[in-house]
Order: sequence, then C-alpha cells, then structure tokens
Amino acid sequence: MGKIRIRKKIRKTHRYLGLFIGVQFIFWTVSGLYFSWTDLDEIHGDHYKQDQQSIAFQGLVSPSAIDSTLQIETLALREINGEPYYWINRNLLYNAKTGALKDGISEDEALKIASARVLPELKVSRIEKIDQVDKHHEYREKLLPAYVISYAGDEAVKAYVSVADGTFQTVRHRDWRWFDFLWMTHTMDYEGRDDINNWLLRGFSILGLVTVLSGFILWYISSPSLRRLRKKKQ
Repeated sequence: MGKIRIRKKIRKTHRYLGLFIGVQFIFWTVSGLYFSWTDLDEIHGDHYKQDQQSIAFQGLVSPSAIDSTLQIETLALREINGEPYYWINRNLLYNAKTGALKDGISEDEALKIASARVLPELKVSRIEKIDQVDKHHEYREKLLPAYVISYAGDEAVKAYVSVADGTFQTVRHRDWRWFDFLWMTHTMDYEGRDDINNWLLRGFSILGLVTVLSGFILWYISSPSLRRLRKKKQ
C-alpha cells in the first residue's frame, strides 16, 4: 500500500506541475523554434541598410583649442551630412572645422542621415521626436532624445537617429518585434525583457527540472516491464 500511495503522490505532483508550467514550456519551445529558424542579420534589419561611405576630412581644429576650460574625457569624430563634428564627453557636439557648438540635429538633418543608411526604395511616411521610452520599447537602452523615421510598407520599418550626436542608431521592423516578444517569453523577464538572471526564470527552470525528474521516477516505479524484471531478480 505504501508504494501505491507514493506512486499516487508522484503522479499527482507530476500532473499539477505539468499544468502549472505547461504554458511556459510552450513559450520556450515556440520561441526556441523561432530563434533557430531565423537569420539574425535579417532580425537586426541588415537587409534594410546600405553601406556608409567613409569621408576623409581636412582642416580640423584641435579639440583643445575649442574651449580652453573644457576638460576632455572622451572624444569621437562624427560625420553629419558631410560635415565633421567632435562629440566630446558624450554630451557636447562641436563643429570640427569652426569650433562652433551645435545643439543637436534638426528633422531635415535626421532624414538625410537616415536616407544615407537605409535602402533608397524605402519611402518615409512620417518623422517624430521621442524624449523617453519605457523598458519594453523597441528603442530601449539607446541614446535619447531621438528622431523616429517611419517608412511605408507592411514591415513597418523604423529608423532611429540620435538627436544629440546625429548617429544612426538602429532599424526596427515587424520580424524584429516578433523576435523581441518571443525573447521576452523565453527569458521570462516581463519587466525589461533582457534580464536572463531573473528569479522567475530560475524558479520555472527548477520546477521544469522537477517535472521531468518526477516523470522519470513515475515511469521507473510504474513500468510493468521493470516490475517484472525486479521480480525475476528477487
């Protein structure tokens, strides 16, 4: 009778654990299949981009000559519509030829920057400026504010250009958004999507292991073939 009660308890545990985490198992499986059958370069939107031509500049002023009081910690050279700019300390933009301070870029400049990076056949449908995004936004963890250039078409392609330094940030489209949603269900980070060390994922992983192990144990103690084999050995 003891063995029968043990089998019933294991079977009950296995059944309810399967029901509890079954939906998440489906999400893990579907998202895993999607990831394995997709091309990451396409997900990143590389097929919507064109190569950027490099430009050599001459007659640049020394960054130290722009402002003698400026303490330069980081320095990068930016090209905005054919003109060179110094991006200093990740918050100041200076014309590298005249030394003039530039307060971000305009919509027209953003459109020209985007048109130089995306395929020419993409047609702009609208442009807007965003100043903040939430943890689930497709432009999360990138430079803000930014211009969002939307393009006509079923893929709903969007290009993002930083207002502060004029850099082309990224491209987003329909397949990327599917990938992002499934990534969230795969990592179970329903707050920010990208944390693979969250406790919900850890807990469900442990429960999944328990479910599988309980299934093996249930098979071991319930298998008629194994019972006959044990009886023969006895």
